[in-house]
Amino acid sequence: MQVLQAYRFALDPTPRQASALASHCGAARVAFNWGLALVKANLAQRAAERSYGLRGDQLTPPVPWSMYTLRKRWNTVKHEVAPWWAECSKEAYACGLERLAAALANWRTSANGTRNGPPVSFPRFKSKHRSVQSVRFTTGAIRLEGRAHVVLPVLGRIKTHESTRKLSRRIEQGTATIRSATVRKEAGRWFVAFSVLVQRIVRSPRQPEAIIGVDLGVKTLAVFSDHRPAAENPGHLATALRRLRRLSRTVARRQGPDRRSGQSPSKRWARANAQRNRVHHRVAHLRHNALHKLTSDLARAYGSIVIEDLNVAGMLRNRRLARAVADAGFGEIRRQLTYKTKWNGGSLIVADRWYPSSKTCSGCGAVKAKLPLRVRTYVCAFCGLRIDRDRNAAINLASLVKRVVAGSGSETRNGRGADPKPSPGVAGGCEASTPQRVLAPGSDGDLRLRRIADRLGERRRELPVV
Repeated sequence: MQVLQAYRFALDPTPRQASALASHCGAARVAFNWGLALVKANLAQRAAERSYGLRGDQLTPPVPWSMYTLRKRWNTVKHEVAPWWAECSKEAYACGLERLAAALANWRTSANGTRNGPPVSFPRFKSKHRSVQSVRFTTGAIRLEGRAHVVLPVLGRIKTHESTRKLSRRIEQGTATIRSATVRKEAGRWFVAFSVLVQRIVRSPRQPEAIIGVDLGVKTLAVFSDHRPAAENPGHLATALRRLRRLSRTVARRQGPDRRSGQSPSKRWARANAQRNRVHHRVAHLRHNALHKLTSDLARAYGSIVIEDLNVAGMLRNRRLARAVADAGFGEIRRQLTYKTKWNGGSLIVADRWYPSSKTCSGCGAVKAKLPLRVRTYVCAFCGLRIDRDRNAAINLASLVKRVVAGSGSETRNGRGADPKPSPGVAGGCEASTPQRVLAPGSDGDLRLRRIADRLGERRRELPVV
């Protein structure tokens, strides 16, 4: 199985190499700004000509937005625009023009209504001080040298902070091919990310037939349907808030940049802002590390994993929960499980957004009309089941797959384990199907369920025939 995988390493460049890295990032920014100025001038000229009454062939020819056309035009004017162009790799300028072409294409498709998601605005010029320093290499000398060095075009041999043996072994064995390398500066440190085409061995989970439902939450990050202990929310951002407030006050007292007056930031402001940024990056790295451990463990252990299609964008509009939801990383959990289940031979089932996993009783299938978020314990009025709200939802997610996907029923219309809307039940909010819980004959739970089934049968006989 071939997959496109990224390997990221922290670089340890010399001062001269760090200056060269910054020059390449600046070259990509210059090419981006040059192409954007060319396109904006052409659009403004055509708009002015239309205002004069010109139409059709009378207008100035439009500037094509493709990366190849922009690059061809750049090669004709680079001696005038950037006399120092030979100091950097040609890949730096190609990177900036490629990003501009992608940004313009996204804006056009968004304006035409053919792009999903939020609207995309017209590209803006990249600032030397505010834009992220990044450059991408696709051709040239891109390779690993030994276990602690990488080689990039024009930049040459650069030392890494950590060992590259995992990727080096794959390349030596012929199971990996480097496609591109992206250099990026974050929190005062340089990183290189290799996009690698990897030939992975098809694996199988430790429990191929096991099905687990995962209910995500804010207070408790993940609650599972089996006896696996719940994953507590580390709350990395909440832990770092006190230090962030102190550093933010320090930054506010320094002389920062002002675009209106053209004021440049002081060096003390730059140092304080760098300290604050390092805290933010540390929080992000801790969060990613915790989520990777959780998702990798789930993907390697279970054959089928069921999660909900959460409306994360809608949750972030709630000003009381936005910070906690963003710190939990619900979207990142789903993204990681999507590709990790494929790598490990499992499957990820996403239940429909409208499936009432929290309102449904995991014992008898009764559905509550309302269940406020403040109610953390689910109490069924029909069978008397008393269970934690999140665990009840996780059990319902797992039983949904057991009923629909695992062979005890036909698949749903959307193929994801749930219909767009929950199937209606009979009067009283109970589903017409028999309970899915398997209990020992003669046990207290079995007798209780038999009484519930008899009660439901009496209600069905009382219903009018339509």
